[in-house]
Amino acid sequence: MAPITYDLEVTSSIPPAKMFKAFVIDGDTLIPKVLPQAIKSVETLQGDGGAGTIKLTTFGEGSKHKCVKHKVDAVDNENFTYSYSIIEGDTLDGFESISYHIKIVPSPDGGSICKNRSIYCPKGDNKVTEEEIKSGKDKASSIFKAVEAYLLANPDC
Repeated sequence: MAPITYDLEVTSSIPPAKMFKAFVIDGDTLIPKVLPQAIKSVETLQGDGGAGTIKLTTFGEGSKHKCVKHKVDAVDNENFTYSYSIIEGDTLDGFESISYHIKIVPSPDGGSICKNRSIYCPKGDNKVTEEEIKSGKDKASSIFKAVEAYLLANPDC
């Protein structure tokens, strides 16, 4: 079956450099802090955070998935881009691969827009429903908005 791609854009009043630092660079510690019910922890298993780094994400108790390993494909601190692929875990059930590409760009009002492209490559005849796509978009958007709320409440970060 052909890959399933969907795009999501989330706006923020936070400038791109600050949002990228919080969401991507500091995200492994910040996201479990601001959304412990969604993500319990992120642990670096191998690497220094750059391309090739392997990380283990353990989801919160309410999640339908337990944990996932992902590999960082690329990080560009100057252009605010980050790409990674799921390499192990129950989220891969029914899929050959899942990858995510994030780019944070300036918005006209001085804030930023997080552009997230998700690519799912199903195994065999596995299908992704509109409901599953909507759920994935909602989760991604809620994580981004939780980081934004944290930065608004803690402007010195």
